[in-house]
Amino acid sequence: MSVIFALIALVALVNSKVYAPMKGVSKAQAFDEYNSFWNKTHKNEAEKNARFLNFLHNARQIALQNKQSKASGIPNAATFGFTQFSDMSPREFKTKMTGLKLKNPKEKTVVKREEFQPSQNIDWVAAGKTTAIKNQQQCGSCWAFSATEEIESAILIAGGSVDPSGGAPQEIVDCDTNDSGCNGGDPAEAMQWVISQGGLDLESCYPYTAQDGTCASAQCTPTLKISSTDGISQSESAIYTALQGAPLSICCDASSWSNYNGGVLAGSSCGDNVDHAIQLTGYNTAQGGYWIVRNSWGTSWGEAGFIWLQYGQNTCDITSEVTLATA
Repeated sequence: MSVIFALIALVALVNSKVYAPMKGVSKAQAFDEYNSFWNKTHKNEAEKNARFLNFLHNARQIALQNKQSKASGIPNAATFGFTQFSDMSPREFKTKMTGLKLKNPKEKTVVKREEFQPSQNIDWVAAGKTTAIKNQQQCGSCWAFSATEEIESAILIAGGSVDPSGGAPQEIVDCDTNDSGCNGGDPAEAMQWVISQGGLDLESCYPYTAQDGTCASAQCTPTLKISSTDGISQSESAIYTALQGAPLSICCDASSWSNYNGGVLAGSSCGDNVDHAIQLTGYNTAQGGYWIVRNSWGTSWGEAGFIWLQYGQNTCDITSEVTLATA
């Protein structure tokens, strides 16, 4: 196990947003340092012991993921380290940090690997057509955040403005009865709900609480409005074409993302059990080509809140459900 910690430390040192065990520390000492690094406390000894076992499991996973990523041979391959989620079990991580439940999941098909290679970069963040990185915290509300972010971008693309507080994913969590709040939902369904309600409230009026609550839409005025949504076909080239016009709501398998530190995640490092909704904000031709994906786990995770997914391999089943909103 000491060899595993040493290997992880060499990789993790490149990013201050992961805890990097120093060579020679014991597993118990590494866990104590990890808790200090992320300012974590435990309500009792039983919880601490359970977290410690999760930490050891993630240590093995991190070492394996770094080895496999390096073997992928892609430029600037992803690295993995001890993130704020590295004391969670896989089941807890899935329940609290994802939350996608597609209403009409498409039949799984073998998506053709793309031969077409885009030659133009796209960056909607740099263009000012996205809002700041958000944090869903420990609530399975990724779908509400993906919908909110897509609505915000649609308005910005159309030449409108968005209040600095942004839209209110909590309103969707509490009030969209077609979905299940912190127990999951579908971003495409959520956007249709917003259209039917005449718009989405602002975060400044309807603050996020990271838990299910009683619908309080009546206390606010719907401000962020879209007119329609469109699904994009299951093809990376079709996604690239749509992305040239606006950011997109997408869905992926995020089961391998909990310990992601940075770099390009290879298609071989990800599965197709789609469980997470996020926003696609760009494409970069460098390092073989990769998608720029905005997450909702705060800026202390990944590439300052983003993850880069290898293009052409349907990485993490990025083609599973893609939705464009129009204001």
